[in-house]
Parts: sequence; C-alpha cells; structure tokens
Amino acid sequence: MEPANFISDISKNEFPISERVLGSSIRKSILEYIRKIHPDFNDAHCLSMTELNHFREKYISDQLIHEVGELSELEKTVVDAISDQSTLTDKIEDTVAPLTLGQRVADRVASFGGSWTFIISFMVFLILWIITNAFWLSNKGWDPYPFILLNLILSCIAALQAPIIMMSQNRQEEKDRERAKKDYMINLKSELEIRILHEKLDHLIMHQQQELLEIQKIQIDMMNDILKSIGK
Repeated sequence: MEPANFISDISKNEFPISERVLGSSIRKSILEYIRKIHPDFNDAHCLSMTELNHFREKYISDQLIHEVGELSELEKTVVDAISDQSTLTDKIEDTVAPLTLGQRVADRVASFGGSWTFIISFMVFLILWIITNAFWLSNKGWDPYPFILLNLILSCIAALQAPIIMMSQNRQEEKDRERAKKDYMINLKSELEIRILHEKLDHLIMHQQQELLEIQKIQIDMMNDILKSIGK
C-alpha cells in the first residue's frame, strides 16, 4: 500500500502524496533556480506542488525585476556613451582667436565696401566731382574732362579694395571649413550613439523574448497543474 504522505526534500515537511513532484519532471530553468537556493536538490529528490508553484512565482517575479533593472542599465549605458570622451564633441567648442589689426581692417573694408552706404556715398562723390570740374569750374579745374585724375583714383581704389576684400573672404571661408568640420564630427557622434542604442535595444529585445517565452512555458505548466488538480 502506497504511503498517504511524503517528506519534501526542500522544507522537510510532510505533504499529501498527490502533491509529490520529482525533480526530474521539473522544467530545467526552474530546477536550476531551485538549485541556486538549495544546492543539494537533484533530479531524484522531490517537493510538493505548493512549493513548486512558490518557486515558479518567485522565478517569474525575479525575471520581471531583472528586466526592469536591465532597462535602467540600458539607459545608464546610453548616457555613459553620450558623455564618454571617445568622440571629439567636447573638443570642438568655438574658440574665438584675437584678430590682428590687418584682419580687423579687412573686415571693416569688406563690410563697408559691400553695403549700399558705400555705393550711394561713392555715387554722390562722383557726381560732385564731375559737376565741380565740368560745370562749376567750366572744365578748367584740377581735373578737366575726360577726368584723368578721377580715373586714376578709381583704379587705385579698385586695386587696393579687391585684395583686402579677398583677405576677408578667405578668412570667412576658413571659418566655414572649420564649422563644416565641427558639424561633421557632431553628426558622426550622433550616428555612433544611435548605432550603440540600436545594438543595445536589439540585444535587450532578443534577451527579453527568450525570457518571456520561458515565463510563458512556466505559466502554462502551472495552468496544466491547476487543470489536473481540478480534474481529480
């Protein structure tokens, strides 16, 4: 005659024989979880269904807590990657070097020479020059028609103004190149951060899928055990 009760190898308590579960019939993940708490438990040992359900619930709870912890760790990893010095974003802040006298003069000349103020002022100067020499002094002044002195002045202004403006433009082009370089470095850092984030998310999703599948299998086992107990 079979005994009505058995002794659990986990708690050493007595339970009805109908609740007896052998270690060899327990799912591997749950069995490994039990062995972490009770290292001596093996396939030949047994425990009660109540104890097994307790371990199942605890396993599921620990897995869910672990998932939340992994998500927090992922956020921390992304923040660390952003603040890490593996890229050069922290070294590309704008630095304004002091301008020399020639650079300041070139900027002023370029700014004034490309404005309507210069155009209008120069037109007024030309008109006054022509009117003074051609009409007021009856073409007998310091620069009679065809205004050779005026042409000389205009040629000198053009010869000096052009290279000065080019100096300012060259310096501006150098600034644009530096700005483009900084934009490229910032875009590269953003791309690396997005790539790291995608890799972390892919790893987390794959890991979550495996653990969720294992949790579902354990829940199905628990439901089957409940159905069996109801059927009896």
